[in-house]
Amino acid sequence: MAGLSGQWAFAFGLLGNIVSFMVYLAPIPTFRQIYKKKSSEGFQSIPYVVALFSAMLWIYYAFLKSNTTLLITINSVGCLIETVYILLFIFYASKKARVETVKLLALLMVCGTGLVGVTQFVVKASERANVVGWFCLILSLCVFIAPLCIVRQVIQTKSVEHMPFLLSLFLTLSAIMWFFYGLLLKDHNIAGSASACFKWCFMDCTNTQTKSKSKSKSWLVKSSRKAPK
Repeated sequence: MAGLSGQWAFAFGLLGNIVSFMVYLAPIPTFRQIYKKKSSEGFQSIPYVVALFSAMLWIYYAFLKSNTTLLITINSVGCLIETVYILLFIFYASKKARVETVKLLALLMVCGTGLVGVTQFVVKASERANVVGWFCLILSLCVFIAPLCIVRQVIQTKSVEHMPFLLSLFLTLSAIMWFFYGLLLKDHNIAGSASACFKWCFMDCTNTQTKSKSKSKSWLVKSSRKAPK
């Protein structure tokens, strides 16, 4: 029975790796648009910076646990891809956006270094993985919430052009896969992170569809008002 559970865990972990890889590739259309415009104006670096920090933290968590090769592989790939995204964003960003991005990176790196130091020298070895796991849970939730920072712009422009619906969709699928992976491994940190993130992603997808429908309805109302009697 334990062997069957381990096989299913590996299967969901492998699927989680595949879907998570698609998550990391989802912003490619965004950066293609940035490259064409030669400007990152209208886009935020927060999702990519937070995702980079989250991936690094999950790698640290994986080294504190056993049988976590699948976590290490996908998050290592994620670190590489997110670093490329951030470098591209900084290259095409305005001076103000560039400074803000670098400040956020520095802040998170300092926090990460502090967390590693505290868990290594203050927290007991038996509790180390649980403490880091809670921080991973919080960071993972931030990764899934981060795309919602664009909602304000969607409301202002009355356009869902900058709303990353594709990213939200892949994040939802990723959360489902990692939830079952953590559940089968009896790792409450992985399962809890995925469960919380799934709820946020579902809300994000729902909000995106609602805004799109509201925009269409508003356009129809305006058109009917302008139509000659």
